[in-house]
Amino acid sequence: MCGPYPRRRRYYQIRVFQMASSADELESEDPDDELELDDPEPPTRSEDLPERLYDINEADADSKAVNLEQLTIKEEDAWWNQVPLNNLDLSSNTLTHLSPKIENLQSLTVLTLHDNALLELPPEIGKLEKLMRLNVSHNKLSQLPREIYSLPELRHLNISYNEFNELNPDISDLHMLEFLDGGHNNIQSLPGGIGFLVRLTALLLPYNHIKELPPDLVNMRSLQKIDLMQNDLTCLPEDMGLLRKLECLYLQHNDILELPEFEGNETLSELHASNNFIKTIPKAMCSNLPHLKILDLRDNKITELPDELCLLRNLNRLDVSNNTISVLPVTLSSLAHLISLQVEGNPIKTIRRDILQCGTSRILKTLHERALAKAKEEGGVADEAFTSAGISVTRLRAGQSDDGDMPGNFPDRYKLRHTRTLAVNLEELNEVPDQVFQIARDEGVHVVDFARNQLSTLPNGLQHMKDLVTELVLSNNVIGYVPQFISQFTRISFLNLSNNLLNDLPTEFGVLNTLRELNIANNRFQFIPNCVYELKGLEIFIASENHIKMLNVSGLQSMPRLSTLDLRNNDIETVPPILGNLTNITHLELVGNPFRQPRHQILMKGTDAIMSYLRDRIPT
Repeated sequence: MCGPYPRRRRYYQIRVFQMASSADELESEDPDDELELDDPEPPTRSEDLPERLYDINEADADSKAVNLEQLTIKEEDAWWNQVPLNNLDLSSNTLTHLSPKIENLQSLTVLTLHDNALLELPPEIGKLEKLMRLNVSHNKLSQLPREIYSLPELRHLNISYNEFNELNPDISDLHMLEFLDGGHNNIQSLPGGIGFLVRLTALLLPYNHIKELPPDLVNMRSLQKIDLMQNDLTCLPEDMGLLRKLECLYLQHNDILELPEFEGNETLSELHASNNFIKTIPKAMCSNLPHLKILDLRDNKITELPDELCLLRNLNRLDVSNNTISVLPVTLSSLAHLISLQVEGNPIKTIRRDILQCGTSRILKTLHERALAKAKEEGGVADEAFTSAGISVTRLRAGQSDDGDMPGNFPDRYKLRHTRTLAVNLEELNEVPDQVFQIARDEGVHVVDFARNQLSTLPNGLQHMKDLVTELVLSNNVIGYVPQFISQFTRISFLNLSNNLLNDLPTEFGVLNTLRELNIANNRFQFIPNCVYELKGLEIFIASENHIKMLNVSGLQSMPRLSTLDLRNNDIETVPPILGNLTNITHLELVGNPFRQPRHQILMKGTDAIMSYLRDRIPT
């Protein structure tokens, strides 16, 4: 062939909502569009697929016979310019079987078969060597053909809501697998060798009957999320700490008697263990989970809360409802980020019922007052009732003690060096002296936390730590603007500016390429600043409780790593359907906005339902 190469199609996919009645219906006017084969009439489901589907990658006689003049007019329709089918969606029909001819679709990378009536799958699926995603959830399958476990590129496997009694040991041969959902089956145990799935980041097995976990589970070092709720577990592996990337662990409704110490699980941010038989909270666990944000232990057998809970300095939500706790430790009042403390259903005798009914803020205030009174009774200084990580919490006035000098133990160099954390909370500071940050820099501190004070902007002294800080927490202050020097923080990965008075961010903010999580919730933003869309490495963006009016989907498209987007309780009036194409977003929160579509019922079904709803409404 002479001259330039012919134009290639971008992709070719078919999504079958209602089965076509003839082969002609499998043709689309524009193959670049997603093909929805439905009629204006209410859809009916079909049990059979048109035979033409399995040969769709082959040129038919008409296209081969086309003459040169016709090609000149519409060359892109030439059979040699067609791009093979790579995405086939046959979900929500009543298919009872799939033809072995599926092997003809060698270019498939995505095969979606959920919500059918399949009893088995043909072994020929194992010949789809390019297949990366397979969803067979909501069927009647009890096993998969052995050939599937030989798929060399399979990364996403969903077999939930079926009739599996076990996982085939051959599943360990899926070396590229990153996501496995086997929830809502009847699985009794996990096979030995499952630990070979070293690339797996999400293991979802809720609503089964698993009694114990295999020892090699802890070899799956890439795991970030484990969901084992509604099983029959009685314990967890003692060496859970080997899962150093684990972020979320769901254990609700099991028979667990005790929790491990989680030594090594420093990245764990959510631990859900309600409705078990746990009697104690390990003290060591509190010191091993510095990034824990949610601890749910409701409906257990806990009789006492350890003072060491105050070491969970990032805790946002603590739920110990319906246990047998009679005393709340005063140290809880030092948890600067605790916004939800649930204690109902306990025989608490040390705090009046009317105070408990007033909620978290009132309870913490009462505990704080008692801590100060206790310190006075013991002969200490009221304002030194607590010691935060590296800082004696003498009430500072512009960083000074009452006699105008820096307190001798402020900061405590040993604790700074040991914890690598500079944290001063609940002290009503409106500024911090440069000397504090200089000392923190000399001791190698990389976490700075000044939440719940009265800061109106970022302290200038922070600039001394621009090459060290990885986490910066300034929530619950009165910050009205962020200075331009924030752009100098070359290692920062986590920034919490929630509960302040911000309505914009500096243009220079967009150069923070290392930032992974940004929280600007509960401020005064009416739009998402353009500089946010320049944060190419951002994975988690929380902007709830603001006054944001619109979604800039083109801006969000420029953030390839964004996986969590929280826009609850804003003023968003419309949700553009093309938002559904942002497949990198796996957690989307939109509740509490004035838009009418998607409806609240859709929002309550979760991210997958929202994104599917939006994609279905993209104009073709």
